[in-house]
Amino acid sequence: MDRLLNALTVVSGLLLLLVLASVRRAHIRVEYSVSWLLAAGALLILSRSRGLLEAAAHKLGLSDPPLALLLIVGCVFLLMFYRFSVMLSKLRDDNIALAQRLAILEFHLQTLRDGQPHG
Repeated sequence: MDRLLNALTVVSGLLLLLVLASVRRAHIRVEYSVSWLLAAGALLILSRSRGLLEAAAHKLGLSDPPLALLLIVGCVFLLMFYRFSVMLSKLRDDNIALAQRLAILEFHLQTLRDGQPHG
């Protein structure tokens, strides 16, 4: 059990460092990094707090606290991936609408150019 918790501590620490480095290099926007930082922080806290982890395992009806931690982490990341899928879908729809508006503006601009005499 201790090996798994230590490994999860290392993974959460690496995730924290990766997200912070990505924000610093502007590879990820700050508003998107908050979710990742919270998830990594929660993983770090749960992997270091045996009492809290055992209480969570008991509430979930699991006999193995590291299994409870993995279940919680899996659910959190699944929710994050869903959230990002929703945001990505909205951005795609916005991109399509923007391309359509640009095409309409280009059409109107071309119509104005064609309607004026060339001098």
